[in-house]
Amino acid sequence: MIDSVKVFAPASVANLACGFDILGLALEAPGDEIIARFNPESKELKIVSITGDEGRLPRDIESNTAGFAAHQFLNSINYNGVGIDLEIHKKMPFGSGLGSSAASAVGAVFAVSQLLGGQWTKNDLLPFAVLGEQQADGAYHADNVAPSLFGGIVLIRDNHSLDVMQLPVPDDLTVAVIHPQIEILTKEARSILASTVPLRDHIVQSGHLGSFIVGLYTNDFERIHKSVVDVVIEPQRARQIPHFYTVKSIVEKLGALGCSISGSGPSIFAFCRGVDQAGFIAERMGDVYGAHGIAVDIFSGKINTQGVQTIE
Repeated sequence: MIDSVKVFAPASVANLACGFDILGLALEAPGDEIIARFNPESKELKIVSITGDEGRLPRDIESNTAGFAAHQFLNSINYNGVGIDLEIHKKMPFGSGLGSSAASAVGAVFAVSQLLGGQWTKNDLLPFAVLGEQQADGAYHADNVAPSLFGGIVLIRDNHSLDVMQLPVPDDLTVAVIHPQIEILTKEARSILASTVPLRDHIVQSGHLGSFIVGLYTNDFERIHKSVVDVVIEPQRARQIPHFYTVKSIVEKLGALGCSISGSGPSIFAFCRGVDQAGFIAERMGDVYGAHGIAVDIFSGKINTQGVQTIE
């Protein structure tokens, strides 16, 4: 029997402009690494170390996103075996809009399930990872958790019942992402949103969502380009992100398939065709912030279709 498991849980981009709280995709990088290890000298689940968090994350199981998710899973299977120690290695920025808390929750639940034999499907694990994510932002939604868990592009028909489905990923569809090093917490970003949506905006947004999904199924990049539009959330959140519209204008002129805010921001993503275009556009996006003296993290590449997985 194995005595430890190490997993990688990828970052994610949520909303994808046209699908607030119901669309998300997984990135190849960055992501979190979680190690779960049996501890015969204990009977408890413990977080024994966290790296990359600058001392900001709680070690208490009930207060930590990863710990809470894993604990809920163990309670559900009535686990009463030897203790389990968790190591959490944060390899992505906080408050970035890239699903940092979701990756930790997914990684912890998956690592513990693999340590115990791996007989649970990712669908079995989804509710517990979402509960962990809820610890971070107070909302029960899977648009970061589901892509980190399953990989690819994910549609959540209903967050309450976690009716989740994976959508096709066109071979040449890539992503450019930048993270300006300013912090926007998800709870705060959600608090500024209007509680109602004008009917005309609902109609426009529904059309873009349906068209985007059709574009994925038909490999129609022009349709995807027309559909990566947000008339509801982006206008409300963009004011929190300096130089957002400058970046968006440059990206559009460079021929990207669409550009919007990643999750609650401040990260910005752009859909591209091919890894070369994604890399070039990501650099140009970063240049905007460099010119204003704002440090920026840059990521680009294919969409991660594997989701969370064990690593050596």
